[in-house]
Amino acid sequence: MVLIFRQLGRLAHFTFDAVLLSAFLAGVKRSTGLTLKSESLSESPSVKKWIENYLWVGETIMDQSVAIMSSSGYFERKR
Repeated sequence: MVLIFRQLGRLAHFTFDAVLLSAFLAGVKRSTGLTLKSESLSESPSVKKWIENYLWVGETIMDQSVAIMSSSGYFERKR
């Protein structure tokens, strides 16, 4: 039973890290315009679609985080 929880913990950790990396790439795209070229990584349409979905998750997390921070009193927008 402990082994199952340990494996689930590792899976959760890797998932969190993957989402964090995707959100980082979304932030790089927003601030610099640089993005990952999915066509240069693979010729397979399914891999390209997977990469696009992965990057979409980061964009969504970024949008939601900005929305929550904007409505919070703990953050302010400075330009």
